[in-house]
Amino acid sequence: MSGQAYQNTIRIRVNGLLVREESLLLVKMLSPVTNQHIWTPPGGGLEFEESMEKCLIREFEEETGLRIAVEHLRYINELISTPYHALQFFFEVKEKGGTLQLGSDPEADAGDQILEDLRFIPFDMLGDYPIVPDYVADRFPRDFRSGRETIRFN
Repeated sequence: MSGQAYQNTIRIRVNGLLVREESLLLVKMLSPVTNQHIWTPPGGGLEFEESMEKCLIREFEEETGLRIAVEHLRYINELISTPYHALQFFFEVKEKGGTLQLGSDPEADAGDQILEDLRFIPFDMLGDYPIVPDYVADRFPRDFRSGRETIRFN
């Protein structure tokens, strides 16, 4: 599946920030926006009549094999890179069960999967990866350690 389905429309995405022992869970994927490999928190597109919480729980399990509970909203990001436009909501999540394993995107055919890897990356190594959005690597460890439930709009 190419990124054409996401062009010339506003897409709403929800992503989960899951921490284990000072490490953040990220997925490696081929970005439809830049056509480059990036690391980003698991998540996906909101469907019509689906709550953000239910979407995030569904997407997280599809991509990671993990069941989660959605905690609080941490960041809101607006991506505008013509012809793409997305509003992204990043929630802290807590692990409830499941088995960590790289999943798939059910919207894509087997030969068109964009998910390539899945791993917990230590906070002090986040700067070594091409993480999108970049403030996840720059700000999230500090915000998480502070315990503040900040909401930032970028």
